[in-house]
Amino acid sequence: MSRLKKGSAAAAVAVTLIGGFEGLRQNAYPDPATGGPPWTVCYGETHNVHKGDYHSIAECKAMLINSLQKYANGIEACTTAQIPDGRFVALVSFAYNVGVGAACKSSVVRLINEGRTREGCDALMKWNKAAGITFPGLTKRRAKERELCLRGL
Repeated sequence: MSRLKKGSAAAAVAVTLIGGFEGLRQNAYPDPATGGPPWTVCYGETHNVHKGDYHSIAECKAMLINSLQKYANGIEACTTAQIPDGRFVALVSFAYNVGVGAACKSSVVRLINEGRTREGCDALMKWNKAAGITFPGLTKRRAKERELCLRGL
């Protein structure tokens, strides 16, 4: 069972963090980096999204909560180090943005698993580009994730 249980403090932080950075858009829109697929809707949902899709706010919230479980489960599966809630939320946010596969194969997770936590958290800052372009929003997101990741060190 994932640590992002409905009603938990970690789940509330994750929803606020990810929802805030992803933003709510009820109409499907093209990827900002490519101008086309993957299409995105609600709070950054890309799975099975097509041009012209529309979802209610309630549907978007349900999508976010369901997706968070998937990303949390992915991070739990690839981390071996003891991870406090703040660091876990940071890694789930990171995975939500780049995908579980990319997050789990990243130097971020590898370094944290090796016990090199500060270096792993700092490595989040390298992930602020899409299609080779630095995005200020990604830089802000990574800075917030890094802050959560480093909490308690």
